[in-house]
Amino acid sequence: MASTSNKRLLLKMLSLFSVVRGYNILVLIVAQYLTSAFILAPELPLREILFDDNLFFLILSSATVIASGYIINNFYDSEKDLINRPKKTMLDRFVSQRTKLSVYFILNLLAIFFASYVSFRAVVFFSIYIFAIWLYSHRLKRILFLGNLVASILTITPFFVVFVYYKNFETVIFIHATFLYLMIVMRELVKDLENMKGDLIQNYQTIPVVYGERLSKLFLSVLCILAIVPILLLITRYDTGYMNYYFYVSLLLLVFFLLFLYFSKAKWQYLLLHNILKLIIVVGVFSILLIDIQEVFNRVF
Repeated sequence: MASTSNKRLLLKMLSLFSVVRGYNILVLIVAQYLTSAFILAPELPLREILFDDNLFFLILSSATVIASGYIINNFYDSEKDLINRPKKTMLDRFVSQRTKLSVYFILNLLAIFFASYVSFRAVVFFSIYIFAIWLYSHRLKRILFLGNLVASILTITPFFVVFVYYKNFETVIFIHATFLYLMIVMRELVKDLENMKGDLIQNYQTIPVVYGERLSKLFLSVLCILAIVPILLLITRYDTGYMNYYFYVSLLLLVFFLLFLYFSKAKWQYLLLHNILKLIIVVGVFSILLIDIQEVFNRVF
């Protein structure tokens, strides 16, 4: 009996971890710290950044808001996800909708509490951010073009938080941000292609549903070509150290992406394209350390 109870508890914990996409949250936290330490404030001692209370609570607020966002998105998309991702949805359903909503409200309250440590402006900002995520999940994601645009903005917002905190307005920062934003926009559009069946049944007005696969691929191709521009700028005009190798590999992956996109029709092919973009984004987080390896060793050791 105890063994069965423990198994159910473990399944519920795994289910909740799946719903909030805990792995994404961990990557986000690491990404914000690495961006702060090696791009936005490279002149500051690493210890000062790691033990900065305000930065810690800003990142914690971002993480809890994003986690709550995944929950509310899962709540509204449960029927669509059952069609598009049946296996993941079955795992997610080990936690009841009522429990998900309870955790959603708790995480949002925690986010506001953490933000209150920093400033009243931080409280206002995260309150608006929470509302924007709810509005997107409830209504905006069903609206043509606006859904993709808002989703991409909401995804990149946690990096905007640390950007504003350090007030670093160098051009190279904007070029990095442009590349990341384009990757996120492309990923959102590929997800729409991947989930077209569920979107069509649930009447989501996405680009593939309204304009079809052919025009969606054309949009993606244009975005892919645009994404090559910041890569070339970062390689040729700015000193990105060994991170250049990351951009060279990203360039090759985007060329492969463009070629494979032309032949893609099945869901598994769109899933592969989605994973390529996800790989570029995640590896990009850790490749920040390659900008100046010697400086990394000096600051860490």
